[in-house]
Amino acid sequence: MQPIYLDHAATTPLRPEVREAMEPYLGERFGNPSSVHRWGREARVALEDARDRVAAALGASRREVVFTGGGTEADNLAVLGRWRAARRAGSPGPVVCSAVEHKAVLGAVREAGREGAEVVYLAVDEEGRVLLDAVDEALAARPSVVSVMWGNNEVGTLQPVAEIGARCRSAGVVFHSDAVQAFGKVRVRVDEVAVDLLTISAHKVGGPKGIGALYVRSGVEVVPLTHGGGQEWGLRPGTENVAAAVGFAVAAELAVREQEAEAARLAALRDRLEQGLKERVPGLVVNGGGAPRLPHLLDVSVPDVDQEAILVALDLEGIAVSSGSACQSGTVEPSHVLVAMGRARENEASLRLSLGRTTTEEDVAQVIERFPASVARVRELAGL
Repeated sequence: MQPIYLDHAATTPLRPEVREAMEPYLGERFGNPSSVHRWGREARVALEDARDRVAAALGASRREVVFTGGGTEADNLAVLGRWRAARRAGSPGPVVCSAVEHKAVLGAVREAGREGAEVVYLAVDEEGRVLLDAVDEALAARPSVVSVMWGNNEVGTLQPVAEIGARCRSAGVVFHSDAVQAFGKVRVRVDEVAVDLLTISAHKVGGPKGIGALYVRSGVEVVPLTHGGGQEWGLRPGTENVAAAVGFAVAAELAVREQEAEAARLAALRDRLEQGLKERVPGLVVNGGGAPRLPHLLDVSVPDVDQEAILVALDLEGIAVSSGSACQSGTVEPSHVLVAMGRARENEASLRLSLGRTTTEEDVAQVIERFPASVARVRELAGL
């Protein structure tokens, strides 16, 4: 039985081209890019070339790209760094984010609240889209920062970032978007949308784990989270991971180059998977299916199914998926995303099936065949 990996929203396999590009900087080209000797200079050239390439993939200038240790760090630097900069300047307005943000943003927002910030959560509709009226109301209070993700990491809903960005720009408010799940799947260009801070991560697009980037628009003040040397324009001190940056650059270029064709392919596979599961699994509901979505992501809720039991059953069938939420009373907390959407239900499992570059038509056909059988077995064992 061929194993099938449908958890690309969690992480993706390292692309061979990326591994090949990184290898020299894991071996003989080991220099510290802050050193002035030839080993250091060689590393510095590679690092700055990687920065140029990531910047080009985003439509940014090289001076606007800060390498971080991943998406979570970049989100924290954006939200907390911006809030602290506003507080330092004596104008600490509210910190605003959507109710369906990634936990990296939500955690940073909560920390800002502990530091004294007023926190505002933007309501979403039943498909997970931020209500623009809520954005307008929040902007009236002159926030320090507004953070709304480009595409939701759980249900795949695409947010109206262009409209939100335009409204923030008009109000003179800094706008941050977590584009970790969206970059490489849909067109993400900072020169086409009024965004001031933007997060991406390498391992979501076939790059290495442990490196991300924060776009910081020229002129936007952000206070660093850590202190030490002057690396990364003083916003992220510490010796840079040159090998990871080089790999990130290659992965970003490939993702952008292939994005349009790959998005069409993945959307077709996702739609085929969605239709097949709806036809074969009684009661299955697609979360966020009525809104524009990321092409690679399908989130479904299945009633009368234990969350852990179905994950184990699918794993035994060789199918890797992740849990979106589970509302089993007294066991697992419901997904904050589905709660915000008004879709959380008791005795229901939510599963995220996410496709990627290695997903094939045969994989989808096999999941359509195996998934319903696993659901039926779990229900039978539960006496349902």
